Amino acid sequence: MTKAPRPGQRRTEKSAPPRTRAVVVRRGIRSAGIAFDVLSALAAEPEAVSLTAVARRAGLSASQAHRYLASLTRAGFARQNPDSGYYDLGSKAIQIGLAALARTDVFALADPAIAEFTRATGRSTLLAARGPLGPTVVRLHAGRIPVITSIAVGSVLPYLRSATGRVFLSFLPEDETAEEVANELATARMQEPFDIHAIRARVRAEMCASVDELLIAGLRATAAPILDIQGRVTLVATTMATRAFDPADDAAIAGQLQALCRRLTESIGGHWPASN
Repeated sequence: MTKAPRPGQRRTEKSAPPRTRAVVVRRGIRSAGIAFDVLSALAAEPEAVSLTAVARRAGLSASQAHRYLASLTRAGFARQNPDSGYYDLGSKAIQIGLAALARTDVFALADPAIAEFTRATGRSTLLAARGPLGPTVVRLHAGRIPVITSIAVGSVLPYLRSATGRVFLSFLPEDETAEEVANELATARMQEPFDIHAIRARVRAEMCASVDELLIAGLRATAAPILDIQGRVTLVATTMATRAFDPADDAAIAGQLQALCRRLTESIGGHWPASN
């Protein structure tokens, strides 16, 4: 039999009857869930935000959001700018985020997702990483109608004449690709010059790059980036189609690829531009 607390004695969770303890536990779980909602609201914003903005995104009243933000701030999971009063993620939240990111292998996440994309669309797909010589194919998934080309795992693709290369070109600092691009321009037999700034602007605006028989005759390709926390490209996914595939389907396939790469970017804690 549970003893009643003496006068003036505070009833604790351990001294409470079983039914009361269950209520306390449920309330604690609910409070933790709301706290995570508040943290998620902060994480979803690109910069520090007002109490009103946090409350709106978390689905709370301003007074509720303030109570949780005060607790999270004391614990180091949130912080408040003393001048503006705006809230942002605290050092402990950032530490947890970085620890989770360090445990994430982007290739391990991307490869099965791209394989499933290949099965669903029937189109051959590749994953590329930036190697010492340039964009390098690290995985190739054959579609229902295999693409017969010289492209294989280990192939290095050009920055200017491939969809894959154009995505790397657009999401890496210019000085990191300048030498390779200069070499391509010096050796390429071009019927017309490439407008590199226009290529970058279009790819960044559309979040994908497409080429039609520019690199290989009869081959169309669309590529999209998987980005890290700083918005730098980590991997590029590229879908390829021969004349056996209806070009009328290309736009829909490109949209599916872009959506997949965005989900993968978000899965690794990466930054996908807000306007896209």
